[in-house]
Amino acid sequence: MEYLVTMTTHVPEGTPEQAVTDVRAREEARSRELAAQGCLLRLWRPPLQPGEWRSLGLFSAADDAELEQVLASMPLRVWRTDEVTPLAPHPNDPALPTEAGGEEFLTTFTIAIPDGTPADTVGEVDALEAGRAKELAAQGLLQRLWRLPGRSRALGLWRARDGAQMQATIESLPMNRWMTVKITPLTPHPSDPAQATP
Repeated sequence: MEYLVTMTTHVPEGTPEQAVTDVRAREEARSRELAAQGCLLRLWRPPLQPGEWRSLGLFSAADDAELEQVLASMPLRVWRTDEVTPLAPHPNDPALPTEAGGEEFLTTFTIAIPDGTPADTVGEVDALEAGRAKELAAQGLLQRLWRLPGRSRALGLWRARDGAQMQATIESLPMNRWMTVKITPLTPHPSDPAQATP
């Protein structure tokens, strides 16, 4: 099972800089170990406020308990809070390997189909959406797609030239008329397993 984990670190005031450096070095080493074990799949940095220390991680674990063991084994956990979101398979997930080039984005989709919309119309738009997802994957734009907890919600991982191309891509989706979308630009994390791939 895959999980998206928002990891927010708060170093206690007065902590010596050497202690922070030591914990960060151990965290980097542990991240490499977890990546080698297949538990840590990706790491990103979302947009941050000044002084904010936050990362997004894509993890793989058999279940919630195993994920908690993985997260508890990370040295920064002593100063960190983790917000875990379980991810479920999505039928339109292209499951593409990580590629270089462009910028990465996470999107959160919430679909609200208007009451009274005929079922055949919903079925047609759903089929168009699946076809468009395949096209976007073939173009290297759509990398991954998961179902989120809750009704009609999904998480997407995208690679685009820039924010304008990302926005245009979202607007090209047949379901766009029924979707509320949050786009989060991502920056590389120094411990991202994909950065270590030759």
